[in-house]
Amino acid sequence: MKKNILVIHTGGTISMFEDHETGAVKPGEENPLTSQTSTLSDLANLIIKEPFNLPSPHITTNEMLFLKDMIMEEYQNNQIDGVVITHGTDTLEETAYFLDLTIPHDFPIVVTGAMRSSNEIGSDGLYNLISSIRVAECDGAKGKGVLVVLNDEIHTAKNVTKTHTSNVSTFQSPQYGPIGIVAKQGIIFHHQPTDREFYSINNISKKVALIKAHAGMDSSLLFAIKDMQYDGVVIEALGQGNLPPATVEGVQSLIDENIPVVVVSRCFNGIVQDVYGYEGGGKRLKEMGAIFSNGLNGQKARIKLLITLSYTQNIKEIEEIFHH
Repeated sequence: MKKNILVIHTGGTISMFEDHETGAVKPGEENPLTSQTSTLSDLANLIIKEPFNLPSPHITTNEMLFLKDMIMEEYQNNQIDGVVITHGTDTLEETAYFLDLTIPHDFPIVVTGAMRSSNEIGSDGLYNLISSIRVAECDGAKGKGVLVVLNDEIHTAKNVTKTHTSNVSTFQSPQYGPIGIVAKQGIIFHHQPTDREFYSINNISKKVALIKAHAGMDSSLLFAIKDMQYDGVVIEALGQGNLPPATVEGVQSLIDENIPVVVVSRCFNGIVQDVYGYEGGGKRLKEMGAIFSNGLNGQKARIKLLITLSYTQNIKEIEEIFHH
């Protein structure tokens, strides 16, 4: 019996055209995926929705929350067995991780996109969509959280990131690799996520900044973040979680105002650890009250902090969540 798969088109390169005269890639009057998806009914019973048509740099947490609410509503009303979301690739990992943290159900949710627009030679959009529908209707995809499927690989939302500006194999999970592959004969999973997180939220209203550390950095941006009344900040620190000494005063001023400072690494492999005891070193930062995140990149740590701040401002509780 065919399964009921909700397909949500949100825009992005996968739904765009290349102007062969100018080379510009942009949305057309119609989303080509809308008609293409309807031809895939042999794969599953498809419920097709197109709530908006946005390039992924235009996506905000408002759209992410809208998608979360739409999926929950469709699950309650239409007995869906899985979900596929087509999305622009620039912020795809952030939307996928947001949904991973906020949807409690075990049915498969797959996010996909394309690196080449619909009328370019070697367009990968339709193939990735077909692969994603196959994964979404696969029993093996249940209970693994939100998955990202492109280029015959299946990744977890937590670990996947865009690693190349234009290559079709851009989505990788540094240090961990994919958890499965899409083959002609079927969907093959070879790894299993060890745990799941869920946070119940109804709105996102806080402001969280994301900044990257560099040699010679001072406290200017940190003071500005405090003065602009941000609710939190994520710092992509150096190495295992270290900062130049001139930033310490700014970090301390944020912590004194009860503004959470989450530390991740600007390296894309490894985790931050409170090892170094010099001024600005990770051990000293943690003693000051900075929160060390367990392996997330900067953009995902920001998403997690936004979600966390939606229901608690308690620094100890936030720290416990980021140690998960």
